[in-house]
Amino acid sequence: MPRLQLLVIDPQNDFMDIDGAALPVPGARADMDRLAGLVDALQGRIDDIVVTLDSHPGVAVERTSFWLAADGGPVAPFTTITAAELRAGRYRPRNAALLAEVQAYLDALEAGSGRTLIVWPVHCVLGTWGHAIEQRLAASLAQWEIARARNTDKVLKGQHPLTEQYSAFRAEVPRADDARSQLNRPLLDRLAGDGSTLLVAGEALSHCVAASGEDMLAQLEPARLQRTIFLTDCMSPVQGFADAGAAFLARLAAHGVRTMDVAQAREAFGA
Repeated sequence: MPRLQLLVIDPQNDFMDIDGAALPVPGARADMDRLAGLVDALQGRIDDIVVTLDSHPGVAVERTSFWLAADGGPVAPFTTITAAELRAGRYRPRNAALLAEVQAYLDALEAGSGRTLIVWPVHCVLGTWGHAIEQRLAASLAQWEIARARNTDKVLKGQHPLTEQYSAFRAEVPRADDARSQLNRPLLDRLAGDGSTLLVAGEALSHCVAASGEDMLAQLEPARLQRTIFLTDCMSPVQGFADAGAAFLARLAAHGVRTMDVAQAREAFGA
């Protein structure tokens, strides 16, 4: 049986469909419960666990706290803001001194990734309850650490206030002045593997999992991708973005990357 490595993307309270969550993803709590059970069952087989954590300041370019409408009113969550709309004055940053830099950012974002900025609710602020790992999964990770006498590696992402970061590996528009936003080559090298099978889970399928997966498709060797499995019932899309999640899973299939549910993983790996 192959040894296992586990990558868990952003399994945080603010993404759970539970009371108090800032950006609940329907199904996320059950996803993490299934994942925790798999970690418990495969405890002796998993050699390495990496958990990424969305780790934001309170005021940042992708959140409601950053923006005002033209009339000075608030901007609603899930509003999209294009470079053209900013240039036309339909929206503006609360800090007027940032206008030119934000305009340059939106121009670069749309020219590079093709994404349009989405204004999200304030979520996963570093040091808050919402930033913490979901309780059931956190307990399983702690038990794994004790049983295996090694630590889960927790990787912070999304810390710069003037660039978004969905992917575990890089910001949407990496900044020359902040290495944290640039391609995380050490993490990619860690996940490159030595014959182990890489299991991937987390939230949300439509955004951070998909963006991370796209970078994996671009950066990892084909042989490693053939030994990578995305756990489809341990990830769910943001409400309203189910099509984006389905499109990403189709991309995985087109590249020969396997998907399994937890029951299939238990059978495949002897749990």
